[in-house]
Amino acid sequence: MSFRPAGSRPAVLGYAVAFVFALSAGVVAAQDAKPAAAATAQPAAATSAEHAAAPATEAPAGAKLGDASAGAGKAAACGACHGMDGNSSDAQYPKLAGQSQQYIAHQLTNFKSGKRQNPIMMGMAAPLSDQDMRDIGAYFATKTALPGVADAALVEHGQKLYREGDNTRGIPACMACHSIDGRGNPGAMYPQLTSQHAQYIEATLKAMHDGTSWGDDAHAKIMPGIAQKLDAKDIAALASYIEGLHAAEGAASKPATP
Repeated sequence: MSFRPAGSRPAVLGYAVAFVFALSAGVVAAQDAKPAAAATAQPAAATSAEHAAAPATEAPAGAKLGDASAGAGKAAACGACHGMDGNSSDAQYPKLAGQSQQYIAHQLTNFKSGKRQNPIMMGMAAPLSDQDMRDIGAYFATKTALPGVADAALVEHGQKLYREGDNTRGIPACMACHSIDGRGNPGAMYPQLTSQHAQYIEATLKAMHDGTSWGDDAHAKIMPGIAQKLDAKDIAALASYIEGLHAAEGAASKPATP
């Protein structure tokens, strides 16, 4: 994995579909600071050979597959906020590129049922069928998240929390669930974080810190409990680190398995 450091950017409150969130021999971290004029990052890690080689349309046993081709048309409305290729240009909206099919479909289901509250997304999800949700998820799973940049001054703190956690405060390492390169664990329903906008991550962690939950299932209850143990500096450092976390240039980088 590698980092693209830069100056910090102001956090912007954001919302929408996606998130709840040990260097190996095959990854490296580049922490060269970018000129002061440039600007920031999110948690990530290095994919295992098996995960990197998995085709974007593959799904865990028993999971229903979406159709990425059909999803391309259905995802057109999503492009206004999230970008047609899942790389949003406005940092208040999360990147969906490379996110797993089942995670996107699950969040859309939560918006449709009202378990996850957001006026815009609840309206967008309301007319979607289960198959529509899987198709949209499959489409974005075939895309690749564009790498972001990290604030060099925050990398050390963010990296430590992401890779090691803080046992003294009961904070687990982010990579334990979201993988060393931030590509998540689709089978276990842990989302991809790599290259996500720092502003979106920071706003989401702050909301979770204040008690916001994205549903009533077991997965939805994990992050609020962790976020409540993070202070403002922890959140800013993690958000920056995650945005700058991405696969090393030249390395094979495939979307997370749907």
